[in-house]
Amino acid sequence: MKNPLYIRLHAGFGEWLRILNFEHTSQRDMPIMLEAFLCFLEANDCDSITGITENHLKSYLGYLSEQPCKTKEGTLSLNYIRKHLQVIRKFARYLSESGQESFAVKVKIKGKATNIKGILSKKEITKLYAATEESVLGLRDRALLTLFYGCGLRKSEGLNLNTDDILLEKELVLVKRGKGYKARFVPLTGGNKKDLEYYLNYSRPYLLSGRKENALLLNVNGKRLRTAFERMQKLRSASGINKPLGPHTLRHSIATHLLQSGMKLEQIQRFLGHSSLESTQIYTHIIHEQL
Repeated sequence: MKNPLYIRLHAGFGEWLRILNFEHTSQRDMPIMLEAFLCFLEANDCDSITGITENHLKSYLGYLSEQPCKTKEGTLSLNYIRKHLQVIRKFARYLSESGQESFAVKVKIKGKATNIKGILSKKEITKLYAATEESVLGLRDRALLTLFYGCGLRKSEGLNLNTDDILLEKELVLVKRGKGYKARFVPLTGGNKKDLEYYLNYSRPYLLSGRKENALLLNVNGKRLRTAFERMQKLRSASGINKPLGPHTLRHSIATHLLQSGMKLEQIQRFLGHSSLESTQIYTHIIHEQL
């Protein structure tokens, strides 16, 4: 990339992602995808933001569809191409919100919206809960399921929670550091409240062992839990589920289940903390594909 304007905007986009508290993987991968797009524009003699047209976007998506996949035979998947388009949309949003000249992204990709293997059924969720043990770490496992499935939190949102963010009497979880540093309250009722209460009363004090720590989720050393990957894999193995499992799998699953139960898309948007309804609409595609 040689265009000074594109180099400056690329750097600004990366900083914008960091300031708005995007996931670490997003801060790492999105600038790489944006660089590929900007290099494509350079190669096609488009050297300004105002010069970006719908034809440029369509040509770029066509170009991506012909690129070989590095991890398996064939070309890039539709999901991966869709991620590139999402990055372009976010780049246009960054330009607009930072008071710079932006461009419209009206192009849409037809086809399946997501990988259904990433969504657990309600029966599989039940198996996950049944796989938790009546132990210190088992109670923490149920707290993990409560936060990432029951409350639909992002990975960073759940791991960054402190004990004072759990408002048991008000039956709410306060997410102070959501994406874009936007705070929101998430309802905490029924079994979700019970599981967090048990963890706070019986598991967390044991893990804490008299230390001082504000973090809600603790590791075996009484420090803030930094990753839930290992425990998620143990639960997946114990429950006999063959699908990938992580915090975002649980978040996607609860959103899909809420939509299936009849909850309005706008309510799910607020529950998940999406800044736009467009991000939430992907779950309607998932429902249609399952049908």
